[in-house]
Amino acid sequence: MSRTFVIGDIHGAYKALMQIIERAEVTDSDKLIFLGDFVDGWSQSFEVIQFLLELEQKMKCVFIKGNHDLWCQQWLDKNMLDETWLYNGGRATFKSYEGRTAEQKAAHLDFFNRTQNYVIDSKNRLFIHAGFSSLHGPYKEHYSSNYSWDRTLWEMALCMDSRIQKDSIQYPKRLKLFSEIYIGHTPTLHYDSFEPMNAVNVWNLDTGAAFNGRLSILDVTSKKFWQSDIVQNLYPEEIGRNRV
Repeated sequence: MSRTFVIGDIHGAYKALMQIIERAEVTDSDKLIFLGDFVDGWSQSFEVIQFLLELEQKMKCVFIKGNHDLWCQQWLDKNMLDETWLYNGGRATFKSYEGRTAEQKAAHLDFFNRTQNYVIDSKNRLFIHAGFSSLHGPYKEHYSSNYSWDRTLWEMALCMDSRIQKDSIQYPKRLKLFSEIYIGHTPTLHYDSFEPMNAVNVWNLDTGAAFNGRLSILDVTSKKFWQSDIVQNLYPEEIGRNRV
């Protein structure tokens, strides 16, 4: 039986991505939903995107755009080096593209151009990198930057009183819109957790792969998850360099 998996922020950790694909025993009949931030941080951003391009030829994949992906997309498109991007992990991405052909860069730009701000599936589950602020949902969002930058959705879910029922007027309207919401963007390490976190109907899959955490993949039906090794142990020579 085919499964649907959701994958957190990769941040150039190609080795970690290979581990979770193997550990979850992903097959070509499964569906993979990536929550964005494919690049920036560790040294193999190019390899990550190249692998994803090949993967989507074999199986069903959904790619959500993260804030770091937007930075990389702008660089590949306009060849402009943004200092903020370089400081926040972009330097490693820039180096990973050194020596690559114009054709390869064009293919990767096309990949980023095709990534989506969010996806809602047939079971009314929302997959988005960061969040949204509109009470009417992401399709009515006034500030498109919230798709890749918002943290208020997750913070609101964390602060929810479990005694408040969904039919209560006190229950946040944003959370009523979907059966489940899957996000990345805010590392669970900030809350002393190295595993995916669940608050109300929101699941956070950013388990700190950009730092001293792990990369995670979760089966959206069973909620079983698998993780890579601690990513910095996969790239020991890079410890101490600028991270995101």
